Amino acid sequence: MKLLRYGPAGAEKPGMLDASGTIRDLSGVIADLKGDALSPAGLAKLAALDASKLPAVSGNPRLGPPVTGLTNFICIGLNYADHAAETGAAIPKEPIVFLKSLGALCGPNDDVIIPKGSVKTDWEVELAVIIGSTAKCVSEDAAMDHVAGYAVCNDVSEREWQIERGGTWDKGKGCDTFGPLGPWLVTKDEIADPQDLAMTLDVDGQRMQNGSTRTMIFGVRHLVSYVSHFITLHPGDVISTGTPPGVGLGQKPPMFLKAGQVMKLSIQGLGEQTQRTVAYSG
Repeated sequence: MKLLRYGPAGAEKPGMLDASGTIRDLSGVIADLKGDALSPAGLAKLAALDASKLPAVSGNPRLGPPVTGLTNFICIGLNYADHAAETGAAIPKEPIVFLKSLGALCGPNDDVIIPKGSVKTDWEVELAVIIGSTAKCVSEDAAMDHVAGYAVCNDVSEREWQIERGGTWDKGKGCDTFGPLGPWLVTKDEIADPQDLAMTLDVDGQRMQNGSTRTMIFGVRHLVSYVSHFITLHPGDVISTGTPPGVGLGQKPPMFLKAGQVMKLSIQGLGEQTQRTVAYSG
């Protein structure tokens, strides 16, 4: 299934994308895509629905993040061997875990705001794992039982703030709009192997990232288990699993985003995002 949330920011409704690409309204079935709706039983209930009997949504509504009510927006740093090489970093011995502010979460096609004073805003296409049921200290063998599905994430980053302003990654990762997620949650049954997905990111039509989840250092199963030993994972929580090479920081010379540019991201089987960068105006 492809599950989504559509409508104005803060007033999204739950929906499902049917086989023809039509959005079907789920608000008569569930309150939202959160909590028990993401559990194995909740997803089974949605999978059993006849999509053709659900109300069709007309037009081309804004898409919001495909889940809500999350407790944690977790990211993994330097998790692709080829990306670690382009930054000159050593291969991590354990996953590098940091948190992205929940305030960074936004829709997949929402504008990305270049923060006030930023000179090094960067892009990162990433596979996001969406948790479906509470996971605490779970084994690798049981880890996938707690996964609802996957989505595309752009882990937008301000590199000066991340690297040069005291060594705390979070301050360069949590700005408003720095976490576009979606366009939809694709349930795990539709993805045969999350460790074999092509992923791309273009800036103004130029291919910058062209990678694959095959080069992950720590795979999805390991990450869910590992993180659950430090942070209890709840339904709707997101683990963004790292990025392949081609980020702006890794270009020679480095390239960073300016207002008025367009990013387009895709991951095989998970859809596309498109964001326009805009200047801070607050």
